[in-house]
Formats: sequence, C-alpha cells, structure tokens
Amino acid sequence: MRVSICVGEYAKAPYHIPGLEMNVFSMEELCYCMKENAFLLDLSLLNDGLLNWIERECGLRELARALHPLVHKKGVLSTFVVTILRYVGLYDEACVEETEQALKKGAGLSGIEKRKRQADYLVEKKKYQSAAKGYEELLRQWREMEKEGTGIPAADCLASLWHNKGVAYIGLMHYERAAECFLQAYELEGGDDYLTDYLGAMRMMLSEEDYVAFVAGHEEWHACTLKLEKKLEAAMGEWERQPEYLRLYNRRELRSFDRQAYDEEGERLTQALKDAYRM
Repeated sequence: MRVSICVGEYAKAPYHIPGLEMNVFSMEELCYCMKENAFLLDLSLLNDGLLNWIERECGLRELARALHPLVHKKGVLSTFVVTILRYVGLYDEACVEETEQALKKGAGLSGIEKRKRQADYLVEKKKYQSAAKGYEELLRQWREMEKEGTGIPAADCLASLWHNKGVAYIGLMHYERAAECFLQAYELEGGDDYLTDYLGAMRMMLSEEDYVAFVAGHEEWHACTLKLEKKLEAAMGEWERQPEYLRLYNRRELRSFDRQAYDEEGERLTQALKDAYRM
C-alpha cells in the first residue's frame, strides 16, 4: 500500500484562490493549482488571507513567516510561488523551474494575454481540443471588451489568437476551420507567415487540382506558395526519418501477409495515442 505524507495539516476551512476561483484544503492542493495554472496567477495571490490560512489552517507558521516580507514589500510573484513549491516538495526541481519560467513570462501581461499563454501551452502539449475551446472563449471575451471599450490588448494579440486557434484546428485535422482562422489573422495583421499557414491549410483541405486552380488566381501569393512547398518537402523528409513512419511502413507489409496481427497492432497504436492525449 502506498502512503502519501502531507506537509502541514488538512484545513477545516478551504482557501479560495483569487483569480482561479478554486478552493483548496491542503498545501499539496495549493501547489497543484499554482503549477497547473501558473499562466493565470497574478499579484492578488500575495495577500494576508493566504498567509493566515497557511499558518492557522495548515499549521505552517515557519512558511507563513518566510512569505510575509514578500506580501508586505511588493515581492515578486514567481519568488512567492517557488518558495511555497520548494517548501512543500511535491514537485522536483525541474518542474519548479518550469513553473517559475511560466510565471516570469506572464509578468505584466493582461488577463486575456495570460489566458492566451495557457491555451498556447495546451497546443504545445498537443491538447488541441481544449486549446481550441480556450481560444474561442478568449475571442468571445475580446468581442465583449470591444463593445465595452475597456482593457483591449494590442491588435497583434488578436491576430495571434486567431492564428494559434488555427494551429489547434490543424492538430485536430479540421483544415477548413484552420484556414478560416489563418485568414482572419492575415487580414488583421498581414505578414507572409500568416499567409503561408493559410495556404498550407487550403492545400491540406483541397485536392491537388483544386489547390492549383485556387492559387493560380492570386499571383501576389507566388512567393508564399513556393515557401510553402519547400516547407512541405522538408517536413516530408523529416517525417520519413521518424520511427513512427518506419512503423507505419512496416505495417503495410504486415497487412499483406498477417491481417490479424495487422489489426491487433492498429488497436495497440490507437490506444497508445488515446493514452498519450489524456496525459
């Protein structure tokens, strides 16, 4: 039987983390919420309410005293969080340093920019469905902010939102939706990179013949079409050197002489992909 020893006492009354709208009952729960939502944390976390909860509910007077100067002398958010993470010891040093970097990157950003970084992180982790939903919610918030005329970030942030939402849709292989997003980004900001990604989504969506006809009517896109073809050629070459490609290639051979083994291998690969996505 595995036994987990907690740091401090299990609180009778929870602490409500400002900005995250979450309640925690232990230091381990607090650490988990801070690490998983580092992109959303701000200086509102540095408050006497949290210090009192750590001292009175969790019985960690030493930690509360160590954090007191950071709360009352305009301490740095990343230092505050890292102090707690290292004291509790729930995560290894590499994880603590990763959280610290996420906090430093988010310093000085607006709320919508912080949430965008969280969605960007989900894309990096290939959690495309969750990322796409996150971007859609951010775009909804943006529209509301435009109506109210308050707190709108720089215009390039909106173009980046649309672009990165397109990247999430590419990961889901929704090429038509991705193309719409890339086109929105290009129309807002311009730039060859946004245009190239738009053309890439269209190339994945259309047949070879239809794509050629599509780009033939836009001579001004010629340079970007050439750039795209070079990227695709390089990506294909890189893919053919990957172990995954070799496994798929070998599976073609397997299909021709052992269909049962082929089907079993297909189920195993599918389950492995599902497990990796849920991690």
